[in-house]
Parts: sequence; C-alpha cells; structure tokens
Amino acid sequence: MIGQVAVRRFPELTVSTPRTEVRRVTAADAAAAGEIFADKLTRRWLPLADDSGPIDGQAWCTDLARQRRDSGDGDHYSVIRREDDLVVGALWTRRTDWGARATEVSYAMAPHARGFGLAAEAVDAVAIALILEHGFQRVELRVAPGNLASRRVAEKAGFSYEGLLRNAGFVRGGRVDLELWSFVAADLR
Repeated sequence: MIGQVAVRRFPELTVSTPRTEVRRVTAADAAAAGEIFADKLTRRWLPLADDSGPIDGQAWCTDLARQRRDSGDGDHYSVIRREDDLVVGALWTRRTDWGARATEVSYAMAPHARGFGLAAEAVDAVAIALILEHGFQRVELRVAPGNLASRRVAEKAGFSYEGLLRNAGFVRGGRVDLELWSFVAADLR
C-alpha cells in the first residue's frame, strides 16, 4: 500500500457516570439533537454564520456522525440523563490527530439540563475513557472568551487552561480567539 494512508475509525465509546450515560448517537436521538442545536444560547456559541439555518438533527445523528467516524476525525454522542433516560446533551469529538493520539471534545446541553453539572460529568468521563481505554494522550476543549458556562465545564471536568489561540475560531459568523484547555494522560496520576 505505497502512497496510501490507512484511515482509523474513531473507537466505539460508551461511558456511564452516576447521573449520565454517553453513547453514540442513533437515529432515535434526532429530535432531541435538533432541539438542542436550535436553542438560541447554544447557537450563540456554535461556529455558524448568523444566517445559517437550523442544524438538521436527523443528519447530525446519522450521515454526519457516520462521515466523521469513518474519516477517523471523531464521532457524535448523546448525553443521556439516567434518572429518566432523556437525551439532555450532544457531545462530539473532532480534529483527531492519530499520530499524537489527541482529539478535541465539544458539547451542547439542552436548556433544562444546564446548571446541574451534567456537562462536566459527561466531558470528564469521555476524556478519562479516551485516555485509559483507547490510548489517547491528550483531549482538548476550546472555549470562546465570554462563554463562562463552558469555561466552568472545562474547570470542573479537570481540564487545565493552556492559553489563548488568537483568531482561531468563529461564532455567529465572526472570527474570535479561543481559550485552549487540555486533559492529558499525566492528569490521571
């Protein structure tokens, strides 16, 4: 296979915490995902143009998830609240660097599930599983300055602030700096 690069599939991942389960999205999660991504506050921080339409929950949970997984770039997950089995969040990995064994995690929570620590619990569990069970060395989280809720999630999930990536992202159609947070294998010692 000279000249061909083998594409790695992102690992199968399901993690449970006392209050949440994080598992791969299914087509049955489409309506909940669509509602989460339609929320005004969620859209405020997503890398979308102001005039972009709604995110198609069905595509997010099927075709887009499969494309990301098959490319080796990451995967899409649902955050399930264990007490009532409701999908209360979306979590996704992307920008996977297989040589460095690093990936980035992002998330969005339903409005009724915010403020209870569920996002931090889910992000922490995913980061630990990626490192302990799948050999990753680094999980990154990027936060737009001003997104204080996401900064709190990063802190509570045990991520360390590394610095500012100038002009590295965009929200609402405009360029923004991004705070870089990381969780590395050494953090488990």
